[in-house]
Amino acid sequence: MQVETKLPDYLTDDFSMYLENMNSLADPENPDLLSNYLSNLFEQLNEMPLIFHGMADQLAMAISTKVRIDSKNLSKIELSANPSWSEVKPFIGVHADARTCITEIMTHAEEDLKTAILLIHFYNRYDATPLKAEEDEYAQVDDEDNDYDENY
Repeated sequence: MQVETKLPDYLTDDFSMYLENMNSLADPENPDLLSNYLSNLFEQLNEMPLIFHGMADQLAMAISTKVRIDSKNLSKIELSANPSWSEVKPFIGVHADARTCITEIMTHAEEDLKTAILLIHFYNRYDATPLKAEEDEYAQVDDEDNDYDENY
């Protein structure tokens, strides 16, 4: 059974952009496209840690391979309302080669970093499988005189 994860309203715009970017770069004919792009983004970020200030979706892409999120425990805190960084931070691990960069972002753009972490968290839990439609008692009408193509 598929579990529906509700995306908080405060993340919908950024998540939409993040999802679109990640999906557009996940090319089965060129499997290295996404990883190469993410590596290049992080190199840019590492040189200029505030380059993606105000662009949480791009920041999330740039750090997605450099952070480890304990989503199981992060899911236990209330995320429907925008949490504080201090609530999110205990569930984040940072790769050694990204610590200086992430610390700089945390110092000067904490809100962007928190949003980027939450985007990654929800993306990792995102299931693109369509939910099964609920049965509609009025959907099927037995009427032999209709001219409608049921397979249209």
